[in-house]
Amino acid sequence: MKNITTLKLSVIFMFLCAIGILNAQDTQAIKEISGKIIDATTKDNLIFTDIVVDGSNISTVTNAEGEFLLKIPYKYLGEKLVITHLGYERKLLNIVDLSTDEKIYLKPSITELSAVSIAVAPPYDARTLVEKTLENKSAAYNDENALLTAFYRETIKKRRRNASLSEAIVQIHRQPYSSVRSDHIELIKSRKNTNYSRLDTLALKLQGGPFSNLYTDLVKYPEYIFNERDIEFYDFNYENSTNINKNLVYVVNFKQKPNVKSPMYYGKLYIDANTLALTNAEYSLNVKNKELSSSLFVRKKPRKVDVYPTEATYKVKYRTQNGKWHYAYSNIGLTFKVNWKGKLFNSIYTLNSEMAVTDWEIPETKIAKVRKRLLKPSSILTEQTSGFSDPEFWGTYNIIEPEKSIENAIKKIKKQLDKQNSKKEES
Repeated sequence: MKNITTLKLSVIFMFLCAIGILNAQDTQAIKEISGKIIDATTKDNLIFTDIVVDGSNISTVTNAEGEFLLKIPYKYLGEKLVITHLGYERKLLNIVDLSTDEKIYLKPSITELSAVSIAVAPPYDARTLVEKTLENKSAAYNDENALLTAFYRETIKKRRRNASLSEAIVQIHRQPYSSVRSDHIELIKSRKNTNYSRLDTLALKLQGGPFSNLYTDLVKYPEYIFNERDIEFYDFNYENSTNINKNLVYVVNFKQKPNVKSPMYYGKLYIDANTLALTNAEYSLNVKNKELSSSLFVRKKPRKVDVYPTEATYKVKYRTQNGKWHYAYSNIGLTFKVNWKGKLFNSIYTLNSEMAVTDWEIPETKIAKVRKRLLKPSSILTEQTSGFSDPEFWGTYNIIEPEKSIENAIKKIKKQLDKQNSKKEES
């Protein structure tokens, strides 16, 4: 059996270098809405909740603390904000009535669906349903060329301390779901800061940057997990169904068969009962075999270093618009243990990347014309620290609201830049 490709994610010990592009953007009158999405019963924060401006393709998701920030052009003030979360009732709010620091509560709807779940049995066994879902991409998903605007963030931590922070606005030149052609990514705007001393002059590179998150789209890129050969090595079974907007959603568990030794994936697939579309997926790589799982990630390292992953998790979600589904958000979390031979203590590195589609359109052209701004799958973001000192750096672009630890990291970067500028002025 061939080795499982790990979503083209590789970890490389190297000095970071890249060429990036920084472009200006148009400005327009906008209204900012911010707040937190909360479970009405448990009062827990709801993470990765979808927030969409009705009548448009403008959207965002809540962060790991349930918070969001949305910039809405004035022409949509008469529309509604549509808030959806797997297993909860959809909520509609008038945009004109909303402001900052909103607390929005969603009611669970699983209980209401229980009777329906029992009455409507899945039409196929679990594996067949997954195969039907992957075959159904032309009918259930957007099958036109699309231009997606997305926000990307990537962090590297050494133990609990931030060592690198990268953020970018990108445009994804998306090929139809039925096409075998790969997507293109165009870098619009970015900023990055890396503390090399904290990384011991060596840095972990998450190869591909935004491409790594794009490849988590199991419908567009099934070859990384569920290709025709590897699907044979998985066991599939159903668990209790759930819902999105009161529509029945089947939940399928999958994991590698007991006799399979190569590292493979395990997790849950959420499949819409009406359209047979994958709506969400949460999965992880089996890293029990240190040597084999390390070989999947580590492509280059110093001889005196042993590196192996201790955790590799992936989340991807899709959004429906005009009856068609499309990629909306993904999150990747990787943790590695690094042992230097001859040193008493090891180092723990955590890499997290996330990308959220914040707007999209159907373009007139099929592929990107501005090829000099296209990223290669092996590209990383440029070193642009100046943006952290500019509170208006993102302008009207929608971004994923930073959680507290990232906010603190940005504040520290800003202080460092202020000190550097003060020294320059004094000299």
